[in-house]
Amino acid sequence: MKIWHQSLTSIEQVPQYRDAVIAHIQKVARPDVEVVLHGMSSETYPTDYPGHFITYSYLQNLHREQFIRNALIAESAGYDCMFIGTIPDVGLLEARSLVDIPVIGYGQASMHIASMLGDKIGIVNFLEPLQDQLRYNAGRYGLAQKLGPIVQTKVGFYDILGGFNNPEPVIDSFIESAKIVIEQGADVIIPGEGPMNVFLATHGISRIDDVPIVDSFAAGLKMCESLTDLKEKSGVTMTRKGYFNAKPPEEAVKKLRAFYGQESNIHEGLDFGLSVKSKV
Repeated sequence: MKIWHQSLTSIEQVPQYRDAVIAHIQKVARPDVEVVLHGMSSETYPTDYPGHFITYSYLQNLHREQFIRNALIAESAGYDCMFIGTIPDVGLLEARSLVDIPVIGYGQASMHIASMLGDKIGIVNFLEPLQDQLRYNAGRYGLAQKLGPIVQTKVGFYDILGGFNNPEPVIDSFIESAKIVIEQGADVIIPGEGPMNVFLATHGISRIDDVPIVDSFAAGLKMCESLTDLKEKSGVTMTRKGYFNAKPPEEAVKKLRAFYGQESNIHEGLDFGLSVKSKV
């Protein structure tokens, strides 16, 4: 099984995060699974992490096209599944409507797993403006009533990168915020962004007192494995009913993507990612 992982970072430019992701994949993926890491184009934004550039609806919508394009490339390159490894699930609905391989979102997978582990979901993240989008997405996934408090940590992306060498300050900040979420009624917690999730998993933080911490990255990979197995062994695939799920005519897609300057990217798309296989 071959999974296209799509990060919202320029993952090749952040070796601390990249190496932690590789180690985590080798720990949690099945032996027959190959995960190929892909980052955002280095020309997309001026830094290796978009930060506030994705906290505006229009700017994130522009980034969405990169995820949709890569879903088309993944399917044409023979991948079995795509994993959108960012909690806003950028381009998830659109990608699913265009390709027949399973497309899994970090946010949706972790919310559904969390809903089976507890009754009230809390999120600890470091990009405060995204909470509006996360609540919107939870409603779209039918989980609005289960999503409770969203609290921000005092650390950001670069603090977390530094935390791979000096973990205590980041762990302490997360625990401080997590306890606020718990006091506000949460009984299961989702780490709001991929870097925080992988950092916590790397350092074995899976629970605070009686409250579980969802390993969202692992949840997404396991959902990839499960839906790919269901497709291959039971014939279960994505619905094609309704506005959000119907697959548009291929010729119309090609014509309009060409008009908007996107179709050439599909034909020129190369599988440039970093391949990772499980050590299990």
